Amino acid sequence: MLLILLLSGAAAAFVHPGALHTADDIARVKYHVTAGDEPWSTAFELLTQNGRSHSTWKPSAHEYIIRGSEYAENYGSAYNDAAAAYQLALRWLITGDDSFANASVRILNAYSSTLKDLQGSTDLYLAAGLYGYQFANAAELMRSYSGWNISSQHDFGTMLTDIFASVSLSFLEKHNGNPTSKFHGHYYANWDLCNIANLMAVGIFTENQTMYDYATEYFLTGAGNGALPNFAVANFTEEGTGKTLTQGQEAGRDQGHATLDFALLGVIAQQGFNQGNDLFATYGNMILNAQYNVNQTVSYTAYDSFEGIQSNISAKSRGDIRPGFELLVAHYEDVKSMDASWSATYRDYVNKNTELGVEGGGGNYGPNSGGFDALGYGTLMYRQRCDEE
Repeated sequence: MLLILLLSGAAAAFVHPGALHTADDIARVKYHVTAGDEPWSTAFELLTQNGRSHSTWKPSAHEYIIRGSEYAENYGSAYNDAAAAYQLALRWLITGDDSFANASVRILNAYSSTLKDLQGSTDLYLAAGLYGYQFANAAELMRSYSGWNISSQHDFGTMLTDIFASVSLSFLEKHNGNPTSKFHGHYYANWDLCNIANLMAVGIFTENQTMYDYATEYFLTGAGNGALPNFAVANFTEEGTGKTLTQGQEAGRDQGHATLDFALLGVIAQQGFNQGNDLFATYGNMILNAQYNVNQTVSYTAYDSFEGIQSNISAKSRGDIRPGFELLVAHYEDVKSMDASWSATYRDYVNKNTELGVEGGGGNYGPNSGGFDALGYGTLMYRQRCDEE
């Protein structure tokens, strides 16, 4: 495919690091942790308690990442190792201790030298999107480490492009041969969103402007349910505040996937913002408007999904906790000085039900894959203000 050839060659000047975090972000976090300021001090303590952030972590790379319940699945190794590579990168950047850098690089090199492909059911597209964007973010943080040479970085970028990004591109282009219309689109929004996030992150790490541009354009105008115009099912005006609330595409499915959508929207928008593209502000701040509080009664419009009409907002998985909302609140409240009260309510609910009362990451929300869909540690990495402010 011509597009794949284009994706493999285009380059441009990117901000580095510039996926989920910038150099300014890292400097801010390092300053507050060193000073013992809250909530960063407690958030860093939670990070250090996670075994994946320990320099003794050993990767479990396989030749094939397999995801799909009817197959001999092994994808748990990938999401644990991706979380570890990211957490170790954070510890290195904050402390300057090279033992954490070496451990993170050990994971990245293990995958670039071992992984051959993704296999399984159609769930392999989820593996491509979720673990691709996470590995790419870890690599983006490690690119400045002198102990990770250019040749090894190139090998890792080639793996990201040839294995993870190629699968994500195939999904967004073809949707496995299924319809992609706003109504009856076969795949729910999270499938698109994780693959968009992956193409953006890989494009940033490999400095592939064509890949990055394709992902951002798809997010704004694409055919699938993860593109913003299709993700928004209906808009409502909240009584008393006049705020616009947008019904997300998976609200009638279950709240676990609905909140995953919001976490992935945050990843996409943050990666774009750090490269100078304010995706948070697009379509009238739709990402902010879409922040339904999963524990409250809200207005709802029946949605005609490919599984049938979803007449009511789903109560399934209501009250589940998922990291990712620190990012959203920090951007809208602290960077933009906007009202993100419902997002903040859910953020606080998650933190209240997380050890030490701050947002955790992979390993803090159970052993199953859902607890690893977001890299997390948002209290540490996104908070702008001290607790007493």
